Amino acid sequence: QVQLVESGGGLVQAGGSLRLSCAASGSIFSTNAMGWYRQAPGKQRELVATVTSGGSTNYAASVKGRFTISRDNAKNTVALQMNSLKPEDTAVYYCNMLVVADRNLEVWGQGTLVTVSS
Repeated sequence: QVQLVESGGGLVQAGGSLRLSCAASGSIFSTNAMGWYRQAPGKQRELVATVTSGGSTNYAASVKGRFTISRDNAKNTVALQMNSLKPEDTAVYYCNMLVVADRNLEVWGQGTLVTVSS
């Protein structure tokens, strides 16, 4: 069974920074795309950033230039460095991975809350 464990959420003032991390555990042969999504209260889950196995990245327009996604293929981890945080970044952040285990799987983390105060 493949699981994702997230860490790094918390409360920060506007303009501050946080770093989210996500690690995969279980019998994994390899990982494909990794990403971060978020869901604010009363809103649908939305894509924040993704990174392919080759390192190509994609960002939501709202976070481009402020957030940086990175991955470590050897450790099956993905991180999200968030700078210049705004109150509208407040949400539960979820990591997501496409992994190759005994079969191809899409796996989600449990979510970590990020709260940005004004």
